[in-house]
Amino acid sequence: MIAVDLPGFGETPPLTGEVSIATLTDSVADFIREQGLDGVATVGQSMGGRMVLELARRGVGGDTVALDPGGFWSDRELFVFGATLRPSITLVRALGGMLPSLLGSPAGRTLLLAQLSARPWALSRETVLPDVRGLADAPATGAARVLYGRISSIPRHGRPDQRAHALSNCGAPRQGARRCPAGSRSVGGVVTW
Repeated sequence: MIAVDLPGFGETPPLTGEVSIATLTDSVADFIREQGLDGVATVGQSMGGRMVLELARRGVGGDTVALDPGGFWSDRELFVFGATLRPSITLVRALGGMLPSLLGSPAGRTLLLAQLSARPWALSRETVLPDVRGLADAPATGAARVLYGRISSIPRHGRPDQRAHALSNCGAPRQGARRCPAGSRSVGGVVTW
């Protein structure tokens, strides 16, 4: 398994130009080609989920798994996410040295991570602390906030002939009706046409 640091996160230098799903995906596609990983299975969650869908749409990689891919939101969900992400990152940065203590309790994890996790209280401090610090410290976090502010232009429905849309989580009961591409149906969580 290879975990890729996106440009501007981890040890990878930030992009010099525009930061978008397309340019971040370009960098991952370049990495796949440079490493000779053609046909590799790709997995992504949230923004990474959106990116692996884009890789699949471009025909890069093999099997694709997208977990809760970002960008398939209603206008209300997009507004709430955008309006709360900036203060959340600002708060995490301000808390700095207090994070280990705050994330040490289920209540603290719930308060700090409710926007990013369905069950933050169930996660351990050891699991979330590196991710929270990484989010606060990454030079590309600001660019990612801008990116999510522009994500409303992502089409919410795709063409059935694009295999990436088969992985857009349209089987979720609350959101299934608006996420499933026209002419598709969900059978046991798998989209079929």
